[in-house]
Amino acid sequence: MTSSWPRTARRLAAVLSCVRLTMEFDLQPTLTGERLLVRPIADGDWPGLYAAAADPELWALHPASDRYQEDVFREFFDVALKSGSAFVVIDRQTGEIIGSSRYNDLDAENSEIEIGWTFLSRDYWGGTANAELKALMLEHAFQYVDTVVFWVGETNWRSRGAMEKIGGVLRDGTVRRPEATDNHVVYEIRRK
Repeated sequence: MTSSWPRTARRLAAVLSCVRLTMEFDLQPTLTGERLLVRPIADGDWPGLYAAAADPELWALHPASDRYQEDVFREFFDVALKSGSAFVVIDRQTGEIIGSSRYNDLDAENSEIEIGWTFLSRDYWGGTANAELKALMLEHAFQYVDTVVFWVGETNWRSRGAMEKIGGVLRDGTVRRPEATDNHVVYEIRRK
């Protein structure tokens, strides 16, 4: 009769590793870059964040293309507050809120987390802001996980291009969140 102890010990070690990772990962650190301050979202951020989000062009290619509307964005904002993992992005030179992002769905077993719900004011498109934001969030995440994923609306060519610009690798196929009606593609970046 062979002992199952080695297999049981490996499973226990894997479970304990997942518990440790889940307990240690700080989902809302304050991150400071050259141009940007990324800090946890707060209730008082509503006016500044809505001002950044109220541009219909921001959402034109997004699956939630009506998110520029105040009532729709209010729901987005309230969910972000409750998530415990959302941020506002601030231009350090002007002090203005220019966007938001968040971590989501920490998968300790697969050593993976999502970065998503990211948007930046149009004044910051095409420059270095998105790359700096993602670099800050990736650097933090890679202290804890091996892979970061990004769900992007399948037809959101602007965001897909931004993902490729920062080194995202497209996974095969499409996915859909349970509450969504639109397909998404998934990009990943692995720790080096």
